[in-house]
Amino acid sequence: MDADGLPLVGPGIDYTKVEAINQKRTIAFINHFITHTSRFLNRFSCVCEEKLENLHTRIQQLEISLSLLEAKLSSVPGLENAAEPPPPEAPAATPVSKDPRYMRYFKMVQVGVPPQAVKGKMAAEGLDPDLLDNPDAPAPADDSPKKDADSDASESDSDSAASFSD
Repeated sequence: MDADGLPLVGPGIDYTKVEAINQKRTIAFINHFITHTSRFLNRFSCVCEEKLENLHTRIQQLEISLSLLEAKLSSVPGLENAAEPPPPEAPAATPVSKDPRYMRYFKMVQVGVPPQAVKGKMAAEGLDPDLLDNPDAPAPADDSPKKDADSDASESDSDSAASFSD
């Protein structure tokens, strides 16, 4: 027996010689456990219901705000097709290496001009220098205004000669 009067149970104990635990004491332990467990579960349930109610209220507020925003947006003229995605690009797009705007840069690399120098030239002229690394990428749309053929040719010759005559 220990200090509380409970028998010590272990591997070397003969259970036929151990006295039984008082039934009233066992029932008191079980009742205490059930009472505390049910209080905890009731409290937990209340907290969960409060959080779910708060979440439901916030979702309702978001739905109302979304409805108001949709109503405001639908009242603006010209936004009927704003949610539609743009049409897909043509599947037979010209590769960058065949595009007239980029062909001369690929030619420069072929004749031995360092790629970094060519990329710098492309960036200075407002073109994407990363396209030099991927010659099979589709060429971007031409958004620049058209120039005269005479001024374009003369400018092209003078630019390429001036940029590489250090």
